[in-house]
Amino acid sequence: MPHSLRSYKGITPKLNNHVYIDEACVLVGDITLDDDASIWPLVAARGDVNRIVIGKRTNIQDGTILHVTRKSPSKPDGNPLLIGNDVTIGHKAMLHGCIVGNRILVGMGAIILDGAILEDDIILGAGSLVPPGKVLKSGFLYVGSPAKQIRPLTEAELKFLPESADNYVRLKNEYLEEVAS
Repeated sequence: MPHSLRSYKGITPKLNNHVYIDEACVLVGDITLDDDASIWPLVAARGDVNRIVIGKRTNIQDGTILHVTRKSPSKPDGNPLLIGNDVTIGHKAMLHGCIVGNRILVGMGAIILDGAILEDDIILGAGSLVPPGKVLKSGFLYVGSPAKQIRPLTEAELKFLPESADNYVRLKNEYLEEVAS
């Protein structure tokens, strides 16, 4: 097991097929990475007090922080971090106990807080802040602090969302080939 994967209370991150995890990151505890996911340098993900699920073909870019909210009597399920398929999480983003749907681009330095929900097919601009419990509806560009709906996504932007994920699948495959040789 690479040194970047750590168990917590006997639970070790679970990796599905063709996953890439850079050695310069740390994944701790109850984390599941689905097929073709990629984790890039300096990502810190702590599934210690709740679970983190990262979907198929999703990439988590350099310097991103992923964490969760613990279960409590007032919130029995806490806030796990659930990230869908074909998601691109930009550099130095911070996601904490939120739900991120499918085909989403989270811009660099964006922050998404506890209980926030991003539905499918969204672009969240760089540096945006999604406050606790806020729901971002499908099909729009959101920017700002707090994040505000700006306009519907164009056809080109909607087409780009899975293409962005595909670009990172190809890149992580190149990295995996280099490691194997």
